Amino acid sequence: MKEYLVELTTTVPEGTEQTEVDRRRAAESARARELAAQGRLLRLWRPVGELRSIGIWRAEDETELLAEVLGSLPLWPWMTAVVTPLQSHPNDPGRTG
Repeated sequence: MKEYLVELTTTVPEGTEQTEVDRRRAAESARARELAAQGRLLRLWRPVGELRSIGIWRAEDETELLAEVLGSLPLWPWMTAVVTPLQSHPNDPGRTG
């Protein structure tokens, strides 16, 4: 599987009921745990003071990442994503093999 750096920004559509926002956020948390257990979501950060997240994700290719992995997130319809494919660096201290 390939690794991707993904920046996600969520924008709740104006007029959305708070109950719908809360429902999707709870479902998002559960889905993120499932994706982590599957080895699809490796790390996730939120920059201090910002409403976006930055994560390391795994998929066979970018099509699968967008359609099946990120596309399975309950908040996905409200998200914009910047996807950067990653490759190992020869000086990576965590590199194996």
